[in-house]
Amino acid sequence: MVPLSLRAWLRPPRHLLALFVVVIVVPAAALAWLAARTIQQDAALARERVQDRLDGAASRIALERLTQPQQAPKGPPPDRHGKLAPVRGPVMGKPDAPLTLVEFTDLQCPYCNRFTTTSFEQIKSTYIDTGKLRFVSRDFPLDFHPQAMPAARAARCAADQGRFWELRTSLVRNASKLSPALITSAATELKLDMTAFATCIAGNKHDAEINADMEAGRSLGIEGTPSFLLGRTTGDTLEGVLVIGAVPFEIFDAKIKELLAPAGKIVE
Repeated sequence: MVPLSLRAWLRPPRHLLALFVVVIVVPAAALAWLAARTIQQDAALARERVQDRLDGAASRIALERLTQPQQAPKGPPPDRHGKLAPVRGPVMGKPDAPLTLVEFTDLQCPYCNRFTTTSFEQIKSTYIDTGKLRFVSRDFPLDFHPQAMPAARAARCAADQGRFWELRTSLVRNASKLSPALITSAATELKLDMTAFATCIAGNKHDAEINADMEAGRSLGIEGTPSFLLGRTTGDTLEGVLVIGAVPFEIFDAKIKELLAPAGKIVE
């Protein structure tokens, strides 16, 4: 056991402890605080410099834009044109109508459905029924629509019995629900000879015609459906403007009026 007198001698005096705190601890803490504050100030200064550079760059870009010549806004892309010969396929409207509109269609295509149920109705009433336009249907079944080819065959088999347009319209209006059962049901409702119809669609009687339509479409640069060629009727050849997609009636209307108008005049 350490004697009390010795322990008292070994214990440092309180004034020395206080002196240690004042001389060593306080300055160290002060130095640490100053170091931290210096780091913060340096970081703030660096941020200000970066922001100044960004502001300067933005100002230079804005000034360059103001001083550079302004380009005229780009207009719509120019029309694509194509030539089709011969013009064949089921025809709606007067054979000698001054204009011809050819549609390349996929009867399972949702956009072909949209065209049929929107723009086509107005085109028919305004131009086909009035003798100004004939409408020709060509097939372009797409590989990723499994019912497109069977539907194209079915419409042509219905054409053998004089009911092409009726079955075609029924199928494209039900594009989202196409199936062998629906095709059979639609043909039955039209009172077709179902034995002849079933034999026709089970074979490949019309495949060569469908494939020829697809080749004709590809020769025009067509890749999707619906796609159209619109031009003046000239014998068995059609040369005109390509219209791609289920565009609004107003687009067709403007192009048809332009073609119908005498040179320098606008058809109202």
